Amino acid sequence: MSDTQLTVTLSGGGVDDARAIVRALEGVFGAPDSLPSDEHATVRTATFDAAGAPEASSEPREAGAPLSAPVTVTVQGTPQAVETASRLLSRAFGTRDEGAASGDQERERELLLVP
Repeated sequence: MSDTQLTVTLSGGGVDDARAIVRALEGVFGAPDSLPSDEHATVRTATFDAAGAPEASSEPREAGAPLSAPVTVTVQGTPQAVETASRLLSRAFGTRDEGAASGDQERERELLLVP
């Protein structure tokens, strides 16, 4: 993975849930490589170019589209990108932090988004 990418892995829920989650990140990270589209996939991914992505503002963000089921989201990338994505998702959806792991120059966080 490039040091300027944010990779988002989603499991659970449907394709519309995955798209709603990805769209919640687009305001800061821009459009991903592609929107999740496979109706039958059990795991979906999206990759964003996180180069120069600003930190999420402290202002409250509008809630995302309601989810049909719980979705486990793993965000992986630079520490700033992962923290920004985590804050954005926490403002847009009901979120439970499921843990984090840090490496030398990369971080990973797992969140459970609930309807």
